[in-house]
Amino acid sequence: MREQGMLIVVSGPSGVGKGTLCNILVSKVEDVFLSTSATTRLPRPGELDGVNYIFMSHENFEDKIKKGQFLEWAKVYTNYYGTPKDVVIKKLSEGKDVILEIDIQGAAQVKKNYPEGIFIFIAPPSIEELEKRIIKRGSDTKDSVDLRLKCAKEEIQAAFDYDYVIINEDLDTAALMLQSIVLAERCRVSRNKKKLLEIKGGSQL
Repeated sequence: MREQGMLIVVSGPSGVGKGTLCNILVSKVEDVFLSTSATTRLPRPGELDGVNYIFMSHENFEDKIKKGQFLEWAKVYTNYYGTPKDVVIKKLSEGKDVILEIDIQGAAQVKKNYPEGIFIFIAPPSIEELEKRIIKRGSDTKDSVDLRLKCAKEEIQAAFDYDYVIINEDLDTAALMLQSIVLAERCRVSRNKKKLLEIKGGSQL
């Protein structure tokens, strides 16, 4: 077990497939923990409190903001989203890699406070394909779809501030790319200095 886990931030436009890719990563790679975000939006059909999101009222969320209990938070459209700080810090200290699936506003906050994090942007192959995916999801009105597509164009510009970009054209390929990034980052010399020194010392016995 590593002494310190990696903080992995995954962002991208609504409907691009971030959640699916993160879930595949957790199922394929050991010691990866997917942080559950808190939100004030209403649950979508099939979503469970504490599983998909931690659902809370605007008043409760704003109280936690005042108490500094979020690693990051943002108001997206008309609702709040945020990452509870205590769980993330605990998992990192246990050597677990923690994934934050968050919007670009939240990612910017994390990068400012935790620059050693790994920042990965998931992009659609085209705006037209993104529109098809959002409509297929069946949970958005036409006005909501239009708003999400407008925001997507602005969000894609933010990709230039990330470390990696994955174009989610084919799900299996995109999932493999995400896994490869995480595994490669684990192999950085800077993350394995203690182990290398132990090996070097052992070879001298």
